[in-house]
Amino acid sequence: MAETKRDYYEVLGVGRDADDNALKKAYRALAKKYHPDINPDDKEAEAKFKEASEAYAVLSDPEKRRQYDQFGHAAFENGGAGAAGGWDFTGGDMGDIFGDIFGDLFGGFGGRTRTRRSNAPMKGANLRTSVRITFEEAIFGTEKELEMNLKDECTHCHGTGAKEGTTPQTCPKCSGTGQVVYTQQSMFGMVRNVQTCPDCGGKGTIIKDKCPHCYGTGFIQNRKKIQVSIPAGIDSGQSVRIRGKGEPGVNGGERGDLLVEVVVSQHPTFKRQDTNIFSTVPVSFAQAALGDTLRIKTVDGEVEYQVKPGTQTDTRIRLKGKGVPYLRNKNMRGDHYVTLVVEVPEHLNEEQKEALRAFDDAMKGKPHEKKKKGLFK
Repeated sequence: MAETKRDYYEVLGVGRDADDNALKKAYRALAKKYHPDINPDDKEAEAKFKEASEAYAVLSDPEKRRQYDQFGHAAFENGGAGAAGGWDFTGGDMGDIFGDIFGDLFGGFGGRTRTRRSNAPMKGANLRTSVRITFEEAIFGTEKELEMNLKDECTHCHGTGAKEGTTPQTCPKCSGTGQVVYTQQSMFGMVRNVQTCPDCGGKGTIIKDKCPHCYGTGFIQNRKKIQVSIPAGIDSGQSVRIRGKGEPGVNGGERGDLLVEVVVSQHPTFKRQDTNIFSTVPVSFAQAALGDTLRIKTVDGEVEYQVKPGTQTDTRIRLKGKGVPYLRNKNMRGDHYVTLVVEVPEHLNEEQKEALRAFDDAMKGKPHEKKKKGLFK
């Protein structure tokens, strides 16, 4: 009885509408997990690897995928591609497909190697620092000055790292390429693994006499002052990028960038959420009941607001355009929301208490009888 094959889409764990990128991503994960070189003497892993490879070989080919979608496994029976392990993983168009994937996983496949040179010009690494600003500075923007150590090219060796009068020598191990190739036998043929040269660290050159000023690094540290423009509307945790103020490039590459993370101090009154500001303003019972004109603090200064008679506690009002400027358009601003909280007095004298009792009786619709004082009161 013939063995029943699993659906190719099920094998790769993708839907029937998966595109080329999804197929390749799914197969890459399975190949890395079940590859025989990673799982030596594991027959189950080898079987799963072959199953995934067969599924990917069909579904990655538009014509074979069309046939499979129409006829299933029957499309490749009688000596076809899907029968009895008839796949050639190293030749023809399949060599191109698997060469790309195994080049990523193992550095090369079927006799090919990746050709990226480790001693090519590369951009320098980015530097990170932080700066603290006030709530108001975050709203309206500000200028800050930072002082920090930055690397510059050594003026004595001009960045070569070699002692004056000498030059770096070509690395004999990698012949100046910065990479070495290790070859090993696998079930698919010779696999080449490209690694950074251990002797020169990928530079392609070796310094025999190091510069005494930079100790062979080619760079020296200098204390510098850097001006940072903080844009209006920035929030805590966001960063300002200053181009060209990071680490120097390698092999003639450009400098990296400086990323300045902004830390905004808390405000005693205002709270921020995105581009909106929130605050709480206390009002007396009389102001809430009778109405009044309030002077409310905003980031732009005090504004007047007319409280309506009968205002309830926790009423929220909106001051349009008094919030935070949009980071990409400082002419647009959010709003300021103010919650009005009616205050209940905690300490009352006798006269105030009597007045409240009279008010309470009046609200209940009955006359208030003032208590008479006794002889000794």
